Amino acid sequence: MAYTNTSTIKAWAEEDRPREKLVLKGKNSLSNAELMAILIGSGSKNESAVELSKKILSSTHNNLQELSRLSIEELSTFKGIGPAKAITIIAAIELGKRYRSTDALHKKKITSSRHAYDILFSYLADLSYEEFYVILLNRANEVLAVTRVSEGGVSGTAVDAKKIFKIAIDKKASGIILSHNHPSGNLNPSPQDKTLTQKIVSSGKLLDINILDHLIIGNGNYYSFADDGNL
Repeated sequence: MAYTNTSTIKAWAEEDRPREKLVLKGKNSLSNAELMAILIGSGSKNESAVELSKKILSSTHNNLQELSRLSIEELSTFKGIGPAKAITIIAAIELGKRYRSTDALHKKKITSSRHAYDILFSYLADLSYEEFYVILLNRANEVLAVTRVSEGGVSGTAVDAKKIFKIAIDKKASGIILSHNHPSGNLNPSPQDKTLTQKIVSSGKLLDINILDHLIIGNGNYYSFADDGNL
């Protein structure tokens, strides 16, 4: 007896197919797995694109932050995902990150630690090693530039305060927001983080450059020295 493979999306009711569902009900009606299924287009012989997408998301505990850390090679270990589909997934996630940061930059003037975090999100959110960035501001707290200062390993990155202030002086910045990521996801500042922050704050006072905050970013969240009264 021949059996029909009902796992393919074409066998579903039209209103339950991801593309048709998006057209009929809007983008907000789709689950993360359905959105990913639209990206990859097809699954494998034994499972639909939605089922394959659910399997991939399940491997990252349905956490898009963890999904964004997967490499082409790691995504390609799933049957039905080749390099082309893996690249499509990675590119879509990167576009989403850049949209978030671009939208935050359009607001121009930074008014809160959350606004600064939204700007820094695409730079630091899913790195597997530490990097250190600064947001340079004018006297109205408007963004002049977002600049990487250093990159390091999993457990730390060396930061030269002189380099930070040279960048700030070159850009004629009046204020700085410091930032780095913790790949472990632990947002608690280390003793080294606290020492470095105080050193840069003290040096900034001598140069009349205000250090407005220091953000530690990881696991989809952040810690603010200023919000916590540690600046």
